[in-house]
Amino acid sequence: MGHGSAGLRRLAHEVAKFGAVGALGTIVNFGVSNLLWHLTSLQAVRANVIATVVAIAFNYVGFRYFTYRDRDKGDRAKELTLFLAFSAVGLVIENGILYAAIYGFGWESSLERNVFKFVGIAIATLFRFWSYRTWVFKSLPAHEAVASAESFLEEAEKAEAERPKPKARVS
Repeated sequence: MGHGSAGLRRLAHEVAKFGAVGALGTIVNFGVSNLLWHLTSLQAVRANVIATVVAIAFNYVGFRYFTYRDRDKGDRAKELTLFLAFSAVGLVIENGILYAAIYGFGWESSLERNVFKFVGIAIATLFRFWSYRTWVFKSLPAHEAVASAESFLEEAEKAEAERPKPKARVS
């Protein structure tokens, strides 16, 4: 197997972890928006913006400490600023689609709101995945990744050397 298959495996693993956090964030997003839609008199898109912001906060924690925990943690202020900026674009995509469905086409039943919320989240998720992995949670520079791997291997070798060896049996 060449470098391509290892890279593809890494990408698949990243997509799976991003998807797990995103799925939980989507549940949070749908839960908050539906609670607000049914329990308050807030306008539908305004309630949805609040739900999206709650999900963005949830997702940042999941992405930083689960999906991208091995990525460069050097400049958290810059990372958070970029995360919020790209999340805001995703919020506009998601809520723009919902706004168009409700105010452009009059599709505002509970089912229609949820369908177009889902469509908006799906399109915004593609944008967020690309932007977060490209700009926000950057890979460690290659030399740091190699040094990290080498120190891990040194620790593993040291632990192996210190492990008690089974005694040879004499028959």
